[in-house]
Amino acid sequence: MIRRGRLWIIRIAVVVSALVILTPGSAFMEGVRDIMAGMDIKLKASYKKKGENNPLYTQRFGADPGVMEYDGRLYVFMTDDIIERDTAGNVKENSYSQIRCINCISSDDMVNWTDHGRIRVAGAGGIARGANNSWAPCAAHKTIDGQEKFFLYFCNGGNGIGVLTADSPTGPWRDALGKLLITRNTPNCANVTWLFDPAVMVDDDGTGYLAFGGGVPSGKQARPGTGRIVRLGADMMSLDCDPVALDVPYLFEDSGINKVNGKYIYSYCSNWQTDGNALRLSSGAIQYMMSDDPMGPYTYVGELFPNEGKFFGMYGNNHHSIACLNGEYYLFYHNRPVEKAMKISGNYRSPQADRITVNEDGTMKGVIGTMRGISQLKPFDPYREVEAATMARQAGIQVSVKDWKTWVTAKPGSWTTVSGVDFGEKSESVRVRASSAAGGTIYIVSDSLDGEIAARIEIPAGTEEPAEFTAAMNISGQTDVYFVFDSEIEFYAWQAEK
Repeated sequence: MIRRGRLWIIRIAVVVSALVILTPGSAFMEGVRDIMAGMDIKLKASYKKKGENNPLYTQRFGADPGVMEYDGRLYVFMTDDIIERDTAGNVKENSYSQIRCINCISSDDMVNWTDHGRIRVAGAGGIARGANNSWAPCAAHKTIDGQEKFFLYFCNGGNGIGVLTADSPTGPWRDALGKLLITRNTPNCANVTWLFDPAVMVDDDGTGYLAFGGGVPSGKQARPGTGRIVRLGADMMSLDCDPVALDVPYLFEDSGINKVNGKYIYSYCSNWQTDGNALRLSSGAIQYMMSDDPMGPYTYVGELFPNEGKFFGMYGNNHHSIACLNGEYYLFYHNRPVEKAMKISGNYRSPQADRITVNEDGTMKGVIGTMRGISQLKPFDPYREVEAATMARQAGIQVSVKDWKTWVTAKPGSWTTVSGVDFGEKSESVRVRASSAAGGTIYIVSDSLDGEIAARIEIPAGTEEPAEFTAAMNISGQTDVYFVFDSEIEFYAWQAEK
């Protein structure tokens, strides 16, 4: 049956005899590892351990997480770290000079993250005119003239801040302003050492605020004077006043701006010259201040998160975002576990998150960095269309994007998993959308890679356009679900059926 729209091209009913529901004692109880071994395919290893929810994803790097809550979901926008190599192919230290894209993922359960792909912001073919780099993004949404609008701020290296806008949290993004929002010609910004690291907040009355800046002028490590905050215009793409200087002790970079229990919180990363300070703050750590006015002045409160090296052994720059979902607060930051698993070194970073305990007066307890991360907030519903780029872990896949649509590109032996999927009493079948020029099979396995094969979906050779396939599937209760691939397959979406 032909079904058009949203890449639904063809619906193919898979022959039932080729997709037998598996029961104990069945001839098809052979495990997926055995099947792959018989095809001389080795299952790929993940960069993320089972039972650990950090890092959030591993198919690409992602640094400087800026987080926006919208409609019960958190959207994480990140710097797209790109591995740099010398002429001999050796990994070089990350210079950040090649970063032209922003990565975006989202989740409503803090464990299964949908990868929305790369946003090409800067450089040739980029959305933002005149931008050479796209570092340290942040995002906000606001109702303007009765319509919800979304705003993505980024820094053009260390010399200015741009903004893109969209009608949805995942784009398509456009450069409506046509120039950078903040430059060294902006009042009170010429002497900011690093004109970067924006953080945005929309207050209860709809007024937007943007904090930014950083760097340590010579001899001013205790009071660098390079932090700024500005009130945004009603359109979120203009300034309603001149930026105001903030007195931030031992500021290095990484501004944050939040409203917590009626108090305004300015957070930041301290510099590396803090020895012997009276505030007892440490170097390269996330600090926070508090005020009754978003424009300040702010009073120093304490240290929220030491340098990530204290917990994970790999020290580096520290960049964070504070976000609230369903009344609970979370600290997003970056670490280098994927780099470590790849056995490379060069300050290539990946996003992580841990819970923040907030007191009634708005102060916060120090956060402990963990690899376990956040426990899953709710069961995952399989009885709706699920984008294939939604996963808790993966090995060997890539996420591709075109026309703001994403899909998983799989290789032989690659796999993805979705955590805590609640099938209820029983799922009878599954629909997937996929394509494969060479043909292949998607195996759906429950609980673990050594678990029972619940369904096999054959993708015929020559299926070069996304097509829909239906197969019998036998899974009940709540479990992790693995999608395992024995060939080069483009995987778009899936949905369980009762």
